Amino acid sequence: MRVLEPLAKLCAILAGLLLIVITLITCASVIGRNTTGTTLAGDFELTGVAAGAAIALFMPWCQLRRANIIVDFFTARASERTNARLDRLGALLLGLIFALLAWRTTLGGMSAWKAQSGTMMLGFPEWIVYTAMVPPLVLTAIIGFVQALRGFPEVRE
Repeated sequence: MRVLEPLAKLCAILAGLLLIVITLITCASVIGRNTTGTTLAGDFELTGVAAGAAIALFMPWCQLRRANIIVDFFTARASERTNARLDRLGALLLGLIFALLAWRTTLGGMSAWKAQSGTMMLGFPEWIVYTAMVPPLVLTAIIGFVQALRGFPEVRE
């Protein structure tokens, strides 16, 4: 996890920066619309593509910190050993799902690049968003697989 933690942290920082950009774009658009009557063309497109990338970028840190939602209704009275096994199984399943997402996102990005598809108003190339999403999805899958194999170390605050 020594290598994975700094990478996950970098992804989270990049996601935070993207959210700041989204906030600034939205504020500029709303202020412009309400004061001068002008708005940023395609602001909703940029917000959408940046939000998608930000969500993917937050996932490695979320999995590393065990910050995903866990429903323990059925396992609340199970032994600690049973819960540990179920958590490892969950991490394995998460790793498999994120590996699948990374693969399909890669194929989607290649398709978008080949078709040169872009957003409707700005023509922003869609393959860029796919490309930004693949590395954090792969990193999340790797973190899930490592957690399934090694278990979960105590989370440091």
